[in-house]
Amino acid sequence: MASVRDDNGGGLPRASEIAARFLANIETVVRGKTDEIKLVLTALVSGGHVLLEDVPGTAKTVLARAIAGSVDGATNQRIQCTPDLQPTDVTGLSVFDQKERDFEFRAGPVFANVVLVDEINRAMPKTQSALLEAMAEQQVTIDGATRALPDPFLVLATENPIEQEGTFPLPEAQLDRFFLRTALGYPSEEDELTIVEAQRRAHPLTTLRPVVDLEAVRTLRDAVEEVYVDDAIRRWTIQLVRATREFEGVAIGASVRGSLSLERAIRGWALLDGRSYVTPVDVERLFLPIVMHRIVFTPSFVATAREIGWDAASNRFREQCLALAPRPGAELEAPAAVVAS
Repeated sequence: MASVRDDNGGGLPRASEIAARFLANIETVVRGKTDEIKLVLTALVSGGHVLLEDVPGTAKTVLARAIAGSVDGATNQRIQCTPDLQPTDVTGLSVFDQKERDFEFRAGPVFANVVLVDEINRAMPKTQSALLEAMAEQQVTIDGATRALPDPFLVLATENPIEQEGTFPLPEAQLDRFFLRTALGYPSEEDELTIVEAQRRAHPLTTLRPVVDLEAVRTLRDAVEEVYVDDAIRRWTIQLVRATREFEGVAIGASVRGSLSLERAIRGWALLDGRSYVTPVDVERLFLPIVMHRIVFTPSFVATAREIGWDAASNRFREQCLALAPRPGAELEAPAAVVAS
């Protein structure tokens, strides 16, 4: 990873070194998925949460454990969603202690730094709402008492795109709460061979050691604020999100939350890429993961997507949005000038 080219960037060079170490450590466990891991870490350093739409067996649980295992002092929990899962099974509840003759709070699995919510669409809507409230507010309210969740706090929620029977699809308003949506997908043949050979005797997670601490993760979050975004690129991100509201195949376009998330995501992505500035390429790379799940498409677009495949339909949608909101000039590909203080 390239080092940050920044003369007056304060903590950016140190943050870049932390990010490189963090990413490299996770890649010792999750093979061949550099971009996907960077997307998840982008959400972490940006204070967001991730929706993974993927088939079983693609290392989603391993990724969550690898992130927590790479951070000294971080905790990891998994919630397996079922229709009978209650909100208190997630958030915790107060139980009466007969010895003390008082109620004692017992924290649920949501009280962890990294929480994997497996098959979130199998939980009932009231349980989904409890999870999403925790994500949005980073706190839960139980029996009138508000309790803060750990910091940093990252939720990785998964959905199986194949099996829909017995599920409760997330409403569009709740999908909008997720910072980004992505998929890990299957590894390449060579990566799969490496995975099989690496697990002949023991899982790589058993030898994973922390390489950063919780304070270092907070340093990364602070450093995101220092990444430079040219005014022309910032305006372009807004124009792109607004273009989704004018697209012919869209019933409801991305909200202002989409603009906020895209602008913050490109700064986090640039930091993880070892840069102190954002380029138009970052915007094009992150546009679909940040925006696509926030859009309600028309039935005609959905029918076309099912015919040609969602990947092809998504790429076509991005190209048409780029046509409605063309990228700024090529001169912005060069390192951005240092902003005068």
